[in-house]
Amino acid sequence: MPLSPLAWWADVHVGRYKAICVGVLICGIAHLIQIFGALPSVLQKGTAHSAPPFIISLLTLALGAGIFKPNIAPTILDQHRNKKAYTKVLKSGEKVIVDPELTSSRTMLIFYGVVNVGAFYMLATTYAEKFVGYWLAFLLAGIIYFLLPVVLALAYKRTHKQPPSGSSDLNNAVKIISMALRRNKFRVWRKNFFDAARPSVLAAEGIQVEWTDKLVDDVRRTLVATEVFFYFPIYNINDGGIGSVASNQGASMTTNGAPNDLLNNFNALTIIVATPVLSYILYPLLLRYNIKFERISRITFGFVLAMISGVIGAIVQWRVYKTSPCGYYASSCDAGVSPLLIWWQLPNVILGALSELFCNVTAYELAYARAPPSMRGLVMAIFLFTTALSSALGEVLIPVTQDPYLIWIWGAPAVALAVQTILFWFRFRSLNHDKFMIEEKDYVDTTLTTKSERTGKEL
Repeated sequence: MPLSPLAWWADVHVGRYKAICVGVLICGIAHLIQIFGALPSVLQKGTAHSAPPFIISLLTLALGAGIFKPNIAPTILDQHRNKKAYTKVLKSGEKVIVDPELTSSRTMLIFYGVVNVGAFYMLATTYAEKFVGYWLAFLLAGIIYFLLPVVLALAYKRTHKQPPSGSSDLNNAVKIISMALRRNKFRVWRKNFFDAARPSVLAAEGIQVEWTDKLVDDVRRTLVATEVFFYFPIYNINDGGIGSVASNQGASMTTNGAPNDLLNNFNALTIIVATPVLSYILYPLLLRYNIKFERISRITFGFVLAMISGVIGAIVQWRVYKTSPCGYYASSCDAGVSPLLIWWQLPNVILGALSELFCNVTAYELAYARAPPSMRGLVMAIFLFTTALSSALGEVLIPVTQDPYLIWIWGAPAVALAVQTILFWFRFRSLNHDKFMIEEKDYVDTTLTTKSERTGKEL
């Protein structure tokens, strides 16, 4: 749902903040429908009465999330008005340099941690569903959710709201790509592929265009970021496994009364604990010793963690098969479960959660920094769309997500991610040294510059 005209609509026509409010309203309606559809009196009437509210609420929630999610991270980063490094004097009298990239990185790290504070609330809803019913689980989630409009109202006056651009750079971006393709005769591998569409180059041939050199660079940078994002589907299916394979594995293990999807909540707990450790201890320590842990290095490290997580999932599944009374048919075993405790899933969950802090957080930064201001919501939506691709891939693999193939359902994605990680590093490692963000004022009037070069005169 995020990859829709809605992100473009927010960037160009209404502004991201208003779009967030619209998304919150739609999701609120979805929550109310969900609670109503899960009431015992409705469920007792059968699927014909309970299924329609659930389906409607699910689709409505997807619509609201499709509006809300692509716009919230860019809006948060919009609060940092300075896009270049500057000096600042602290209250202690110490003069420091404020780096916009480090600021954005910490902001997105904290944002991701706070998001998972809400996700950790699933622990309460899991037990509510198990011991009371779905209506209480949905009600608890709804109570917390309806605090969001209050927060938005309180923060309204203090929030910097990026106005809608009124016209999108998307049309010009399409023209730039089209011109670069034609003038390079579709040789997309050329090193200076986009130079052919620069106004400064075209002006020398008497061709006038309505875009700027900055937009050409923005398009180039945005396409590279988009290419990075499409390495994420394989990563995502390693982060937690394909479909319900983790829950199925847990159901085949000794739980001692705990819900078999309980450990999924430790994903959020790990992120909540690790966020301040990374933000206030590890990253500052690396900076102190001048160790550069740049953006592509962080994503690569996250891929490695997710790959190890998948390998551990495969090993645990192998042990489940070896210790189950039904052997390699443990998931549908009526004779009992493996004596292996469900807590053996913890390493898989923890490593997957840690990988998100390196991969997803950095992807948010790239989506914002490498897109034109009028396309930031859209580019963020493209990244979020890769999650949908992962889910679609999981759906395709459902027919084989069963005994006795579950070891490979864990192991094969890990192998694929290992190969992809190597390719990813060699393909994008140069982005570690690429400029974080570019601004219009970094560019001169290229048309005038070109004219002066042709006449040999200074202007």
